[in-house]
Amino acid sequence: MRVHVGCAMWAHTRWQGRFLPPSLPPGERLRAYASWCDAVEGNTTFYATPARSAVESWAEQTSPDFRFVVKLPKTVTHERRLAGAGEELRSFLWAIEPLESRTHALWVQLPGSFGPGDLGTLAAFLRRLPTAHRYAVEVRHPAFFEDAGCARDLERVLGRVGAEWVPFDTTAFFQSPPTSDAERDAWTKKPRVPRRSAALTERPIVRYLGRDDTERTVQGWRFWVERVAGWVREGRSPTVFVHTPDNADALPLARRFHDEVRALAPQVEPLPEPVPAEPPTLF
Repeated sequence: MRVHVGCAMWAHTRWQGRFLPPSLPPGERLRAYASWCDAVEGNTTFYATPARSAVESWAEQTSPDFRFVVKLPKTVTHERRLAGAGEELRSFLWAIEPLESRTHALWVQLPGSFGPGDLGTLAAFLRRLPTAHRYAVEVRHPAFFEDAGCARDLERVLGRVGAEWVPFDTTAFFQSPPTSDAERDAWTKKPRVPRRSAALTERPIVRYLGRDDTERTVQGWRFWVERVAGWVREGRSPTVFVHTPDNADALPLARRFHDEVRALAPQVEPLPEPVPAEPPTLF
């Protein structure tokens, strides 16, 4: 059984020299990250479709069972709101082809203004997508979390095409006021919606936001450790992404989350051994 864990990125200046080697060339950074975690969020693709040659490098640096959850470009989801974006979508799909099986899901993150009245647009968009990929949808409109009827309507739309509903759990983060600059910035930007934890498919995806304080982050994810272990016992294969406002310790936190799940579900395979941040010495 596999539980995949990862972060919002595979390169971070605060990781260099602490968790990852300090002077890696761009073509080796993902390889080093992949020795710590076996999944990553593809957030950069939201801002621009990557060059196919860059995606080929991503594939070369990771094993076939590494999981990319790749976000669709904002031109498709936010600017065109899933309508009339065929050319942009085709360019994106062509660019990410080299990932092959590593593309765990294409991630349709929708703006907070995309509400229940837009479900027809979402349904039509999902029906037109190639069946070769899995799809995961993240919504932020409050009605999907506060109105049971709206939630059921969304689940029906997703269920027709086997798509997953991706929760971004920020409840632990918003339990008390921010205490750092990174937390204050996140306080104004992150969605504040109730926690949702029902899996629609055999491969649920969770995004969790903790705090910059490690122990508060760990305390806040207790619910998810138990839920993910339960999914494993049901035969599901979850992917969990651990965020903190500054992400300075997100790499070891993701591994700690994995360890806590394995303590409850020992059948889960261990993660690989990380590449050391510094080469071994003789003295």
